[in-house]
Amino acid sequence: MDYIKEKLLKKGDQERQIVKKLAKEYGDLQLDTVSMSQVLTGMKGVTSLLTVTSKLDPENGIRFRGYSIPELQEKLPKLNPEGEPLPEGLFYLMLLDELPSIEDVQYLTNEWTKRNKVPGHVFDVINALPPTSKPMTQFSAGIMAMATESLFQKAYREGVPKDEYWVTTYEDVMNLIAQLPTIAAYIYRRNFHGGDIIPPDPKLDWAANFAHMMGYDSEEVYRLFRMYLFLHADHEGGNVSAHTTHLVSSALSNPFYAYAAGMTGLAGPLHGYANQEVIRWIKGMLDEIGPCGCADEEKEKIANYVKNYIAEGKVIPGFGHAVLRVTDPRYTAQKKFAEKYIKDDHLIDVVNCMYEVVPPVLQSLGKVKNPWPNVDAYSGSLLTHYGIDEYFFYTVMFGVSRALGVLAQLVWDRIYALPIERPKSQTLQWFKDQAGI
Repeated sequence: MDYIKEKLLKKGDQERQIVKKLAKEYGDLQLDTVSMSQVLTGMKGVTSLLTVTSKLDPENGIRFRGYSIPELQEKLPKLNPEGEPLPEGLFYLMLLDELPSIEDVQYLTNEWTKRNKVPGHVFDVINALPPTSKPMTQFSAGIMAMATESLFQKAYREGVPKDEYWVTTYEDVMNLIAQLPTIAAYIYRRNFHGGDIIPPDPKLDWAANFAHMMGYDSEEVYRLFRMYLFLHADHEGGNVSAHTTHLVSSALSNPFYAYAAGMTGLAGPLHGYANQEVIRWIKGMLDEIGPCGCADEEKEKIANYVKNYIAEGKVIPGFGHAVLRVTDPRYTAQKKFAEKYIKDDHLIDVVNCMYEVVPPVLQSLGKVKNPWPNVDAYSGSLLTHYGIDEYFFYTVMFGVSRALGVLAQLVWDRIYALPIERPKSQTLQWFKDQAGI
């Protein structure tokens, strides 16, 4: 048993007993009251999930195991002091609730390198889809095809005790995370580079290897990928992709089934697809109003375009968030990255100008709770700067990153032996009766 699993075994035994005690002895403790509005508008704000990997504060943004993004940019191991944190370190933190050493991070890099060989039939499944298939369709299908290799599924069929479900779940999670960049890069090269596939480089870290297999071999792009995969890794448990993965897994579906389901949720326009929409929308705006910077007259052009767009009943992609009430710290981190490394980029200049123009317009409507930009508002402009302008692929990159947090949580779901998730539903007549109508 590797040392990370040994740590999980010790920590998991302790925390599992706490969860059992809470369910058994404090099951009648009232935590929240649920209003009709909360039920009928997506259950927003209703506490109904146990998620240990991260917590989203409406006023301060995401915290991973209690640490903010700026704190982790300082504390997580890097390959050099001026670089970006390695995503392996964030996974270690979310899994074990302790900051890793550089040796811990190197261990994970080596483990994922050893495990990154994808079975041939997975590529056969992807190749069976027409090249015109959306990248997320191919990505979800590839993940599903990997379920043939599930160690948890095999152990369950052999009758493994419930308290040991997490052991093979951990192995599946490690294998899945290791192989996701290979699958994603294969889809990228198949769709946009004529199927000229690039094999992984065993000397590179997880994020850099992803960039390499996509065909981008420069320290600048490696640095961007480390940041991108770090920033998109988790956003507590209630977002669609995380919640879907948790829900499907609660039926004891294997991690490949569960994460494939989560990715079909990430592909939705109201979730991960939004990072594609931002670039498409900005390019559409520039086609109409022409190139612009951030002079007053150009700001006015952008403001008028935004007002007209909203007047048509449409939403400005990249602005607003279901939970946050401030500028997304992930947006801020990307903005600082651009300020540090990128000069004279028109698209990034436009994104920066929109930060000044769009929130006041949204605030003037009086209906928007959060007019500030989210993570999607910046990510596409950075990728485009480095030549990755195939924005239909951006959600796949998001999916590679989101695995870190969602699958770390899936291991803890199994450690805690959480039951199948089965909320109660009511008919419309019941709701009418409650309201007296």
